Amino acid sequence: NYPNPFNPATTIKFALPVSGNVNLSVYNSLGEKVETLANQFLEAGYHKIEWKANNYSSGVYYYRFESEKYFDVKKMILLK
Repeated sequence: NYPNPFNPATTIKFALPVSGNVNLSVYNSLGEKVETLANQFLEAGYHKIEWKANNYSSGVYYYRFESEKYFDVKKMILLK
């Protein structure tokens, strides 16, 4: 994601080698899901999704990217 740390929004960029279902969710430091940014079918190619965190407090958040053959978790920091 860029920028990181961020305030009030960050952009998460990713590339899909093949079309498929994608789930992109944001979790707080306790592991609770705070928002689902994408849960849909996307075509192959480059994509970007913006997370507007205006309603959330400062702290560490994690986003989990999951597709049919890949998943990853990354850390991001919200500073207000």
